Amino acid sequence: MPKASFDGLALKELVEAGLAWLRTNQQTVNALNVFPVPDGDTGTNMLLTMQSAYAEIANSGQRNAGQMAAAVAQGALMGARGNSGVILSQLWRGFARGLHGHETIDAATLAHAFAEARDTAYKGVVRPVEGTILTVSKDIAAAAQTATTDDPVEMLRIIVAAADKSVENTPELLPILKQAGVVDSGGKGLFFILEGMLRQIDGQSLDAPLISVQPLSAMNLENALEDVEAGQDWEVVVDFRPKNGFELRSFYEQLESMGTSIQVGEGEGMYRMHIHVPLENRYKPIEYVMELGTITKVAIENLLAQMDELQAGTGAPTLELTNVEAGQIAVVAVSPGTGLSRIFASLGVSALVAGGQTMNPSTKDFLDAFDNLPTDKIIILPNNKNIILAANQAKGVTVKQVYVVPSKTIPQGLAAMLHFDPESDVEKVAGKMSRALDSIITGEITVATRSVEIDGVTVREGQVIGLLNGKLAVAAETVEAACLQLLEKAEAVTYELITLFYGSDLSPAEANRIADLLQKKYPEQEVEVQEGGQPHYQFIISIE
Repeated sequence: MPKASFDGLALKELVEAGLAWLRTNQQTVNALNVFPVPDGDTGTNMLLTMQSAYAEIANSGQRNAGQMAAAVAQGALMGARGNSGVILSQLWRGFARGLHGHETIDAATLAHAFAEARDTAYKGVVRPVEGTILTVSKDIAAAAQTATTDDPVEMLRIIVAAADKSVENTPELLPILKQAGVVDSGGKGLFFILEGMLRQIDGQSLDAPLISVQPLSAMNLENALEDVEAGQDWEVVVDFRPKNGFELRSFYEQLESMGTSIQVGEGEGMYRMHIHVPLENRYKPIEYVMELGTITKVAIENLLAQMDELQAGTGAPTLELTNVEAGQIAVVAVSPGTGLSRIFASLGVSALVAGGQTMNPSTKDFLDAFDNLPTDKIIILPNNKNIILAANQAKGVTVKQVYVVPSKTIPQGLAAMLHFDPESDVEKVAGKMSRALDSIITGEITVATRSVEIDGVTVREGQVIGLLNGKLAVAAETVEAACLQLLEKAEAVTYELITLFYGSDLSPAEANRIADLLQKKYPEQEVEVQEGGQPHYQFIISIE
C-alpha cells in the first residue's frame, strides 16, 4: 500500500480490513454493556452496518477515493442499526464529505476527513453525550489535526493511538461506565475498525481475536446456528472447571484447529466451550477439554437436524394488518414478538418491523416497511431507545411525510396507539401519540448477564433483575420476587392496571401463576396477562 497517498482501491482494502477486525472482536464489543441485560448488541449493530457499507463497494473497481468513500457512506446509511450503527454511518457520511473531489488521500486530506466525520456525527445527535463514540471521534480528529506528518500511514497510526487512549478515558467522562466497570462499547467498536485498517497495512492477522470471555448467561448459542459453515455439521458444548495454569489463548488456538463458531463463557470458576466441528472431529473438543480440567456437562447436536426442526416450527401466525388508503395515516411499529405483533395489528398498525432487544432494525428495514404503502403519511413507533436514531434516519431519506413518535418501550408504543386516528391531520396525531408516552410506566424482567453494582443495586450474574423505565431497579432470586419488588418500586398500588406481556421463555401456565400471585398482592388493581413472545425478557410490564 503506497505511503504518499491512498486511492479508492486502497480505501476499499482498508474498509474490508476494518470490517474483518470488527467481526473478529464483535463479542468483545458486545460484552461492554452498561446494564447486565442480554442486549449487549453494539458490536453486532456496528458489524451489520459495516457489512452493508462494504457490500456497496464489494464489486467496485473505483480508483477515485472520494467516490469510493461516498459509496461506503451510502451503504452504511442504509444498513445502519442501533444508535452505534447510526452514528457510525454518520461518521462515514462526514468522512466521505471530507473526501469529496479528492482522487487520492494524503495525510492532510485524511485529517480533514476525520474532522468532517466528527462534525457530521455530532450534528446528527440531538443531545450529544460525552464519553461515547462521539467523544472518540472528536479525539481522533483533534489528534489528526495537530499531527505534523505527511505520511498517511503514520497519520493512521496517530489516529489509532488516539482512539485507543480516548476509549480508555470514556469512564472518566460518563459515570455510568465507571460504575459498570466498562469502557464505551461504540467507541471500542470504532477503535477496532481503525485498528483493523492499520493491521492490514502492517500485514498482521485479522482473524485472531483479542481473547475475551463473555459471561455464561450472555452466550447466545441460538444465534450460532446462523453461522453454520459447510462441513461443520456438529455442535459441541462442554462445561468444565479448569485446572490451575489454564491459558485461554492457547485454548482458543487449539480449538481453532478443530472447528469454527468458537465461543467461550465463564462464570464463578466454570467455563463453557462452544464449537462447530465436522463429523470426524465431534469428540476431539471433549477429549481436549478433559486434559485441561473436570468436565461437568457435555452436549452434542447434529446441526443440520437441529435447523430442520427449527425451520419446521417457524410458521408465524398470519397477522391481519390494517389496510391503509391514499390520504390516510399509516403506522409502522417495531415489535420483538409474535404476541406483541398481534396486539399492535389489532390496534391499527399497517406495517410491522421485527426488532427490539438484541435485534435492532436498519434504516433500510424501515424504508422497506413503508415505501410500498399507498400513502405518504407515515408514523413510526420504534418502541426501543436504541432504534429511534435509525427511524429518524429513515425519515431523512424519503420523500414521504414521516413522523417518529419516540417510544422507548413496548408499553409506550401501545399507549400511543390508543390515540391513533388514521383520518386526522398527521402532525396533530403524531403530537397526541408523543404526549401519551409519559402516561405509562414500563417494567422489564430478565436475567443478569454479569455481576455489577449500579445506582445502589448490587447484581450477581444469573440473578433475575428488573428495570424500571429503562433503569436498573431490583435484583432477586426468582421471577416472581423480581416482579413484586419492581411493582413496589413503581408504586403500582397508586395505579389501576398492571399488564404482563410474557416472553418466549415462559409458559402460559407459569405466566398466569405469577399473575395470580401479583393479583393477590394488588387486589385493588386489575392484573392482565398477554402473550408477548419477546426473547430474553420474561416479562414486559405496563403500569397505568
